Amino acid sequence: MKIQTILEPLREDLRRVERRLREAPMVEEHPVLTEAIDHLFSSGGKRLRPTLVLLVSRFYQAASERTIALAAAVEMLHTATLVHDDLIDGSLMRRGSPTLNARWSPGATVLTGDYLFARAAHLAAQTRSVRVMDIFAHTLMVICTGELRQLFDRSEATLAREDYYRRIYAKTASLFALSTEAAAVLGGAPEDEIAAMREYGHQLGMAFQIVDDILDFVGDERTMGKPAGSDLRQGVITLPTLYYLEWHPEDPIVSSVLNGHRDDATVAQAVQRIRESGAVEAAREEARVFARRSRQALEAFPDQPPRQALWSLADFVVERSL
Repeated sequence: MKIQTILEPLREDLRRVERRLREAPMVEEHPVLTEAIDHLFSSGGKRLRPTLVLLVSRFYQAASERTIALAAAVEMLHTATLVHDDLIDGSLMRRGSPTLNARWSPGATVLTGDYLFARAAHLAAQTRSVRVMDIFAHTLMVICTGELRQLFDRSEATLAREDYYRRIYAKTASLFALSTEAAAVLGGAPEDEIAAMREYGHQLGMAFQIVDDILDFVGDERTMGKPAGSDLRQGVITLPTLYYLEWHPEDPIVSSVLNGHRDDATVAQAVQRIRESGAVEAAREEARVFARRSRQALEAFPDQPPRQALWSLADFVVERSL
């Protein structure tokens, strides 16, 4: 099933989410914030996290205003993390468009990210569920802790596999798990189904981030909006690099990049070696393992259109090229 097929029944609800994202706040908003929000939400994005909220909600009820608020909250939270990530990483482009920190001072960028976090919390509060707010706050703590861990790990020339898993859970899978778990909570699901939906989101998010890390080596640079090997250039070790280092621990080129020698020619050589080693294929197979685990979490649910869509979403996440 193609992503367009999955999204088609959700079009009207996704439009409601977009309207909620751009809805005027209850406080007077500085014009630069309005401009930033318009820029951020006009630059594309797959809207996978709101899609997860909407699909899970369909097991229990039609998309209520509380569900739309939750879907908008997780997308706003995701966007806030991107603003801060781009500043921390020094990224000047995302999805082919300039990042906020490419246009503004660090202080203005940080404050805009903070404002988006506040907007996300405000949207989450509109679910009128203390439990959803608790899941939301816990997820934000996990994300921030993970970002700090990645910052302090960057000086390391090696990274244990479990450290990588913990990092990508914090970076990505925690938000997927928030989307599916909170939607089930809001739908009044029994506890075993809430746990199953959280597991689905967790495993799907792990697969998603592994594929993101793969695309950093093999994705089309024009489509991705950034050069190949961006993570490696920043000294960030991802799964393809981990596989390569396990197989070639003494490689002088890759080791040189990880130790700080990151001129364009050396990074290009390192990327080429990793591409040609089989490491990308090994990482893709690992992503498929996580996707299979996500589908296993759906086995207790009735074979209805939402389950079929979530099942197909796992295939899309692993096989996508963007």
